[in-house]
Amino acid sequence: MFEIIRSNTNINFVKKFGITSIISAILVIGSVFLIATKMKYGVDFRGGAEIQVKFQKSENLNELRKSMKDAGFSGITMQTIGEASENEYLLKVSANEENLNEVTDKVSKTLTSKYAADGVEIRKVDIVGPKAGAELRKSGFLAMLWALLAIMVYVGLRFDFKYSPGAIVALFHDVSIILGVFALTGTEFTLQTVAAILAVIGYSVNDTVIVYDRVREHEAKFVGRDIKEHINNAINETLSRTILTSGTTLFVSATMFFIGGLAIRDFFMAITLGVVVGTYSSVFVAAPVVLLFDRLRDGKSSNTVNAQA
Repeated sequence: MFEIIRSNTNINFVKKFGITSIISAILVIGSVFLIATKMKYGVDFRGGAEIQVKFQKSENLNELRKSMKDAGFSGITMQTIGEASENEYLLKVSANEENLNEVTDKVSKTLTSKYAADGVEIRKVDIVGPKAGAELRKSGFLAMLWALLAIMVYVGLRFDFKYSPGAIVALFHDVSIILGVFALTGTEFTLQTVAAILAVIGYSVNDTVIVYDRVREHEAKFVGRDIKEHINNAINETLSRTILTSGTTLFVSATMFFIGGLAIRDFFMAITLGVVVGTYSSVFVAAPVVLLFDRLRDGKSSNTVNAQA
């Protein structure tokens, strides 16, 4: 098998856990603060108007979006629907509860006046109220929460429950940092983002499980050795595989982010960030938490023995 890094590499990752843990803690705390104060929610989550429109010819999404922004609309998201040959698009525009109908009428009039020559036809208009948006936002966060809990149970049953906290902490680390970057850059949190986050959760836990599986193999094969040695050996042995897998995935996601167009840019922004942060957390977050819980368990066992004596 092709290896970028030899399997007998012996980098002392455990020695770096102290520094990386501080860095991760700062990033997570900063991200949570940004999420609470600066996160921008899309139309799906805060309310607005959804207009399904059909043209006689294909339209450039970027130009269509620009023309709507120039007309004074905010929080605009657009995507094609159906077959490309049908030239149908779904436009979402944010609006307050007080001016939902006004904004909807204005969007329809703007489209019919600016694109009359293109044979524009308003096919359907839907209004998403703030209450429905808030409920959908709650459901999105709950979906991520249930995914984390299900993974915790899976890791506990698949390996040992001392591994579960590490997987969950790593996933929380990944999700919070991705959302923190979204908040920092002013990128809207939409249903697309929820889908991307769920994909990142699956990708990240897979990378973590690879490391955990090798740690468990070493614990069974080399009984009596310190867990620090098991973790170092496991990470070094899987390092080549991690770089190849993550590098390939990162190349594809970054390419789609830069040249895939605005319709999918936010989705692949989350995926690209998830690959980078997820690879980092598998080594520098999940593993240190396992080490911490192993030390805590050993400490409790020693206290119990001393108490019985």
